[in-house]
Amino acid sequence: MTAVADRTVELNGLAFHCRDWGGNGRLVLLLHGLASTAHIWDFVAPLLAKRHRVLALDQRGHGLSAKPDDGYDYATVASDALAFLDHLGAPSAIVVGHSWGASVAIELAASYPLRTEAIALVDGGISGRGPRSNGTWEDYAQAMAPPELTHLTARAFIAGARQRWAQLRSWTPELEAVLMSLFDVTSEGTIRPRFPRAQHMQVVRAMWESRGANTLSAVSCPVLAMPCRRPGNDERSQELLRRREEALAALAASMPTLTVRWLEDSVHDVPLQRPELVADTLAAFFETNPTPHAAG
Repeated sequence: MTAVADRTVELNGLAFHCRDWGGNGRLVLLLHGLASTAHIWDFVAPLLAKRHRVLALDQRGHGLSAKPDDGYDYATVASDALAFLDHLGAPSAIVVGHSWGASVAIELAASYPLRTEAIALVDGGISGRGPRSNGTWEDYAQAMAPPELTHLTARAFIAGARQRWAQLRSWTPELEAVLMSLFDVTSEGTIRPRFPRAQHMQVVRAMWESRGANTLSAVSCPVLAMPCRRPGNDERSQELLRRREEALAALAASMPTLTVRWLEDSVHDVPLQRPELVADTLAAFFETNPTPHAAG
């Protein structure tokens, strides 16, 4: 596996952890999803680094980065990514976001068009409204709250994770390390999420307040949507997939800068499940958009 350097950098007055796979070529900034870490990219990044300069950031509150009490709205989190580009001395970058990180990438591209050459949205960032956003805030908060895992030992968590992943990919020590990057282990041997619950719910509140917002329409650079598709056997799953396919097709028809590439037989954590598919899809997109766009 390609060597990676872990560093701490100061951004917006806070300490942030980043992972740097090196490489030459255009700069690619990888943003993880809610309650995840930069390690979600550990299998994709080395593949991209063969032709690009690749880094991933633990976003505020996550992983080994600082955990301030506030600043979890999209504008502030996007400003962290912008500060990271400034720290690198990079005039612009391709930004790839997974899940919630895709929404951060959209915010960054909409707010700072000269700094984003293109964005890629890995199973996130597209659906502004969904079945969970049609009720009250209380309903949404309950649906989106993080699971309570602090009663689990690290051993019990890994045993459950191995069982869940059994049908998706082979289990390796590297995959175990990625999953354990989400937690600290207490002296009693139980796990504690590195992204605190209070900060997690601030992100959920930002998601609630932005539901239905069409920020993507303000993005001028090329956009690649990479939704996952693994059809279920039950009628409800098939209906939800059909609606998603129709919505994405309509959006692509109305937005010339948007390309949709479905990731077949894949689940939400596809950067871990099928990293080669993710890397190949991104590489093809990069080649299709070889030069920075001219932003107005």
